[in-house]
Amino acid sequence: MPATEHNSCQPLTMLCLASFDKGHAFLKEAKRLGCRVFLLTSESIKDTAEFPRESLDDIFYMPDVTHVWDMQDMLMAVAHLYRTIRFDRVIALDDFDLEKAAVLREHFRLPGLGDSATRYFRDKLAMRTRAAESGIRVPPFTAVANYEEITRFVDSVPAPWVLKPRLMAGAIGIKKCEHRQDVWDRIHSLGDKQSFHVLERFVPGDIFHVDSIWFRGEMAYAVASAYGKPPLEVSHGGGVFTTRLMERGSEVRSDLIQMNEKLLKAFDLSDGVSHTEFIRAHEDGRLYFLETSARVAGAHIAELIEAGTDINMWAEWARLEVASALGAGYAPPQPGNNYGALVVSLARSEWPDTSGFNDPEIVWRLNRKQHIGLIVKSPDYQRISDLLRQYTERIQRDFNAYAPAREVVRE
Repeated sequence: MPATEHNSCQPLTMLCLASFDKGHAFLKEAKRLGCRVFLLTSESIKDTAEFPRESLDDIFYMPDVTHVWDMQDMLMAVAHLYRTIRFDRVIALDDFDLEKAAVLREHFRLPGLGDSATRYFRDKLAMRTRAAESGIRVPPFTAVANYEEITRFVDSVPAPWVLKPRLMAGAIGIKKCEHRQDVWDRIHSLGDKQSFHVLERFVPGDIFHVDSIWFRGEMAYAVASAYGKPPLEVSHGGGVFTTRLMERGSEVRSDLIQMNEKLLKAFDLSDGVSHTEFIRAHEDGRLYFLETSARVAGAHIAELIEAGTDINMWAEWARLEVASALGAGYAPPQPGNNYGALVVSLARSEWPDTSGFNDPEIVWRLNRKQHIGLIVKSPDYQRISDLLRQYTERIQRDFNAYAPAREVVRE
């Protein structure tokens, strides 16, 4: 039997990779669907992670340094497991697990994104290059590799610029440069790590995200949302992080979903989920691609989507992976008709008291030290708008704290 062919007489066997404590709903749904579920995670979270043990056939731990694993050690460890456990699928539950999963798929010849395809969902230079080649608008950018090309870029593209690590997630490590000398000072400070960055024009605008489900190369479901204050601005300057589901029927929502479909078809996403960000530039009002990923959104956006649409992105991801492996069909559930909004902030107190927020639309509260977070849902778009504005103002005034942006992978 070929290595990629599943024996239908045996339960589907999944190896899930999780550098961090996440993906619980995926693990639960995969087990509910009859899979054998094995988890490989970081040893540093062994005593704190809350993975659903009842949904796991076994759990294994990789030695790590701030959640970073040695790739060769991981490959050898999984090869040892593979002697007695034939894995049918390898699933990366976090952005930082995508390369690991690709290495394992390539080595054991398993289905899913391989090394090259994974680049489009992790490497900010690769994804920008592919998008531009596919006729999708992106802010002007250049690789940080050849000094002559960098010089031409800063001479021809107006400031400000942003210097971004190619393989980091979110706003981690991003630096805004206002002047030419800022660019060169930042680049030289990177030493031998210069080529692992991309330089891009900073485009002021409104930031959006589209979260989508893909099956057999087609977009099975998509939901568009609008950030409040841009995440980069919150990360580097402080403030309250917000996002909300967009009003159904709006033109920009339709444009975002169409652009997302064109983009991910160009990236050859077959089966999986994606969180993709776009910007509508203040300068010309047009949409530009910012970045994408082959995973469920973080920052509690998955909880927001479930509140507003009744669709759990983690569980649907498990469902479509099983359907794909078994050669079965897949369709997402009918989405609900509510709207939702999420507000999250660092807090001044260790465990902020949110009892003063008592509107019946509140469906979720964040339980995390030094943080405050709420999700509201309602069928009334205007009601959500009013609550989001009120809560953002109250949290900024009464709770908000600021910490410098992360330079490395989160702990």
